[in-house]
Amino acid sequence: MSSAAKILLIEDDPGIVVSLRRVLAEEGYEVLVETRGDTGLARARDRSLDAVITDMRLPGLGGLDLIRELHDAKPRLPIILITGHGTTETAIEATKLGAYDYMLKPLELPEFIGLVGKAVTSSRLMTEPVEVGEHGAARNALVGNSRVMQSIYKEIGRVASKPVNVLIRGETGTGKELIARALYQHSDRAKAPFIAINCAAIPETLLESELFGHERGAYTGAENRRIGRFEQADHGTIFLDEIGDMTPGTQIKLMRVLQERCFQRLGGKETIPTDVRVLAATNRDLEAAIQHKQFREDLYYRLSVVVIQLPPLRQRKEDVPELVKYFLRKYAAELGVADPSIHAEAVAFLQTENWPGNVRELENVVRKVLLLAQGYTINMDHVRAALARVATPSNAAHQSLREQVDELLAAAQRGELNDAHARLLTAAEREIFSRAIELAHGNQAKAARWLGVSRLTMREKLHQFGIHPAQDHPET
Repeated sequence: MSSAAKILLIEDDPGIVVSLRRVLAEEGYEVLVETRGDTGLARARDRSLDAVITDMRLPGLGGLDLIRELHDAKPRLPIILITGHGTTETAIEATKLGAYDYMLKPLELPEFIGLVGKAVTSSRLMTEPVEVGEHGAARNALVGNSRVMQSIYKEIGRVASKPVNVLIRGETGTGKELIARALYQHSDRAKAPFIAINCAAIPETLLESELFGHERGAYTGAENRRIGRFEQADHGTIFLDEIGDMTPGTQIKLMRVLQERCFQRLGGKETIPTDVRVLAATNRDLEAAIQHKQFREDLYYRLSVVVIQLPPLRQRKEDVPELVKYFLRKYAAELGVADPSIHAEAVAFLQTENWPGNVRELENVVRKVLLLAQGYTINMDHVRAALARVATPSNAAHQSLREQVDELLAAAQRGELNDAHARLLTAAEREIFSRAIELAHGNQAKAARWLGVSRLTMREKLHQFGIHPAQDHPET
């Protein structure tokens, strides 16, 4: 995702074109514009795009016909429909024909920007290749030649094309999403949609609607029918991340989908058939969750036809040197560093760390090291400085808030500190800003908007906590 995402806007209203083009450009997107449906379809077919935004009523070719033909030609290209309130049912029909989603005019810009971001992310999850066991310049690769990683590569090769569900297990930061994408890209469904959903990131009350859709009036605020992700991903693949956080009610409905290959929208009576392969991932102990009646045993067995267990980085330290070289190459061009080099002793030192945040933490440290070295050969001092800057957030990320409170209060009781309140607030604030900028892929304006703070405050906090984001995904 090193280049700006390309978005084709098909709209014949000059005022809307100017407004949306400006908003999207501010978010870092490259925006192409067509004012007719027929020319828009031709351009979308010929160009490599990350998303298409189209109006319903267009000269030359109507929105429904455009969506139908474009989805047939490029089923993995997300198409967002914008339309007036009077054409809601038509918009729903467009979703069934392959549109990624739709929005009604007048557009709520924050919601619109969020939807475009999700569409672009979805597009790139499908189209950016994941190299398995390669050491090239690809921005997404499963790296490592250790015996355990070789076994995982073989397992991906064995099951990718098989019509079975796969459960991917491992600690946070081990690369579960990369495994899911590799399974998808090497499967027989690679030309159909791939939709990733983080079950822990969607509020409990909305997850069922997100997955299965809802009918008008199904709950307060459900003003229109909505097509769910299972309906959109028909003949494709759904990746359910953090499956262990799914609520019991949603687990029951997911179980029915896996067992009967059909579902009903929330508040609906129509039974909708679906043909979707499910890949799931979790860092939770599902066996313990089953014992505590927090996770359904029958669902567990349905999801775990094949289980891929990713090892923590501390159990494959022989892969650290290769990972360091890979991440140096990955971020060198982005940070303007030509042919970065690192002392052998610095690599050996990185190899001795336990890496509680696993590969993701190592990646973050290597990026910080590149910034600190400023083009010079990376040495031990650079590595120690980078590790010191991420130590506190990394530890906090693997502790619950309750655990951090207990730890600080215990230290206070022993007389070791007298500022537990201030320390806890600082740790929480550091984690909030660090996580926001990570999820925004370095886009400070976006992270600031999410947190409801000014850009100046965002910059000050990043400086205060020693967070040096690199905007590797300016388009999302």
